[in-house]
Amino acid sequence: MSSLSYSPPTVKQEVEAEAVTVKEEKDVSVKEEEDSVFGVTKEEENGYLGPVSQTHLQAPNGSNDERALINTRERHDYRGSSGEPEQPHDADKAEKSLSTLEHLKKHQQRPTGKRTHSCSDCGKRFTSSTPIKMHQRIHTLEKPYSCTQCGKSFDTSSRLNVHQKTHTGDKPYTCDRCGKSFTRLSSLISHQRIHAGEKPYSCDECGKRFVQSCELKIHQRTHTGEKLYSCTQCGKSFVQSCELKIHQRTHTGEKSYSCTECGKSFVQSCELKIHQRIHTGEKTYSCIQCGKSFVQSGELKIHQRTHTGKKPYSCDECGKSFTTSSILTLHRRTHTGEKSYSCTQCGKNFTHSTSLISHQRTHTGEKSYICDQCGKCFTQLSNLVSHQRTHRREIV
Repeated sequence: MSSLSYSPPTVKQEVEAEAVTVKEEKDVSVKEEEDSVFGVTKEEENGYLGPVSQTHLQAPNGSNDERALINTRERHDYRGSSGEPEQPHDADKAEKSLSTLEHLKKHQQRPTGKRTHSCSDCGKRFTSSTPIKMHQRIHTLEKPYSCTQCGKSFDTSSRLNVHQKTHTGDKPYTCDRCGKSFTRLSSLISHQRIHAGEKPYSCDECGKRFVQSCELKIHQRTHTGEKLYSCTQCGKSFVQSCELKIHQRTHTGEKSYSCTECGKSFVQSCELKIHQRIHTGEKTYSCIQCGKSFVQSGELKIHQRTHTGKKPYSCDECGKSFTTSSILTLHRRTHTGEKSYSCTQCGKNFTHSTSLISHQRTHTGEKSYICDQCGKCFTQLSNLVSHQRTHRREIV
């Protein structure tokens, strides 16, 4: 082996140690020269000057001591518009200014909270262009999102996603109190407020409280008189879109919900649920004062007014008060002479839907009311009641 390439272990260690010392001294002298040229102060040295790479050199004793740690900083060659190198700290300032400007532009594009976008149809204001586009679909009836399974259309993609779960049966959100499952997390949260008795949304006008914010919005329209949803066939307007959908079925005759027990069909799913309780005998809602039970919660509320004497619905024309809004609506027709219910067979008009139903039996021959004493049948309940009095007179 050549003598030039071989050194005894002791000599080799001394040479390596000396090389480290020389390297450190060289780095220190170079750094001092750089500091004098670029004017780097002690404070700037402690600041950020570019990516730092640290190289650990193995000391002769096998440990990493402070002498063996060399810090080398990578400096970018910044050039100005003239092509001459810029001083690094000036370039850093320029880069920081550019970054700040870009951040400001992005910030200015965000919604400020001010409602600067106004709907040309109803004047409602929004903070940005995205929600106003979605809102305007209420007026245009545009529904660009369609279900591939049933063809039903929706105005937003989120509503389509929720609808599609009705086909898959996917209800990932379950109430830990009663076990009821929901397709949406928001529906579960709203449902849990029923158990807690929580009604966080309050009407500024009358103080009435609601479980959901959407319920409050719908309620507030009763004060403003706002009816956004209009029927294209007859022009009648409604507070809620679901009310319009139900109304439109009166034109089409559509009854989508059928009872599996008796085959009777209904316009609304809630009507079917209530009807099914006739077969099951279920009466979920009980009066705490007299113990009477009811199929619907609305029936219980109306019944409780018999105990309190409350009649919250008043006629603007004559001041007469009523326990329910439906009775008030019927009463108002005595002032207006309105007869909204027409027989399709003979064209006769009626004030009440019940009167129309009774009348239609004269065409069909249906006699739904049967006397339990003699078995005689009648088309109207009032006729049955009159007939039953004849039996009472016979007993007397």
